[in-house]
Amino acid sequence: MAVAAAPDHLFHLRNNFYLGSFQAAINNSDLPNLSPDDAVERDCLVYRSYIALGSYQLVINEIDSAAATPLQAVKLLALYLSNPHDKESTIASLKEWLADPAIGSNAVLRLIAGIVFMHEEDYIEALKHTNAGGTMELHALNVQIFIKMHRSDYAERQLRVMQQIDEDHTLTQLANAWLNLAVGGSKIQEAYLIFQDFSEKYPMTGLILNGKAVCCIHMGNFDEAETLLLEALNKDAKDPETLANLVVCGLHLGKSSSRYLSQLKLTHPEHILVKRASSAEDSFERAVQSVA
Repeated sequence: MAVAAAPDHLFHLRNNFYLGSFQAAINNSDLPNLSPDDAVERDCLVYRSYIALGSYQLVINEIDSAAATPLQAVKLLALYLSNPHDKESTIASLKEWLADPAIGSNAVLRLIAGIVFMHEEDYIEALKHTNAGGTMELHALNVQIFIKMHRSDYAERQLRVMQQIDEDHTLTQLANAWLNLAVGGSKIQEAYLIFQDFSEKYPMTGLILNGKAVCCIHMGNFDEAETLLLEALNKDAKDPETLANLVVCGLHLGKSSSRYLSQLKLTHPEHILVKRASSAEDSFERAVQSVA
């Protein structure tokens, strides 16, 4: 007789986190009868939700040195993001922990390492820690890293692994949409349908709205993209992807997007669009000076 699978008490919490419903994840995290391992995973998701909302200091203050390794790893992520000028010491701590045989193989620690090194654009170092997989989040992060490396062939292999584990998993669907966007062409419509499916099943989030909007931009539907992005802006006026996509959309619609770019410069000076705009401005200045 088949043994019934134990109920997954964290399913909704994980789903809220994956789809960007961070406040909902926090608000609905008071779950009874969790095992010690599930309680640690719950706390990790809640603190990562606070990090996603920019509440780094709360996470740093609440996770003390006696906390479990996964929580310590999440605290390191908060430290890394909260103080870009002192990230070297955080990265040094991270490397020290990864080299410790007692905790170096912890899945959450490896995930946080992948996130940090991807942020640093050190993709080879990131893959050292994530490539072995072990959790759906690690596989999904591998897909993201390979896409950033312009290796959609490797990303597709990771996606196939995820599909074999659970084809309907939210992260499998998201990874499929990311890969479709990276490949482009006829795959854009498939990506749009995945985000459309999410928007019909779950509360609308900035992540879902941006996903649909990026598909629309690729398909040349700039008016629809702008409508979706303005809805996303109402949910979070500082979200960097929303602001960046509005800048792109404005350029295609012939509308001024300087206000969105200014906001992006203020709130996310390290964003790739800000860096590209700055280097274009520098090139323009140099060209003007060479003519003058």
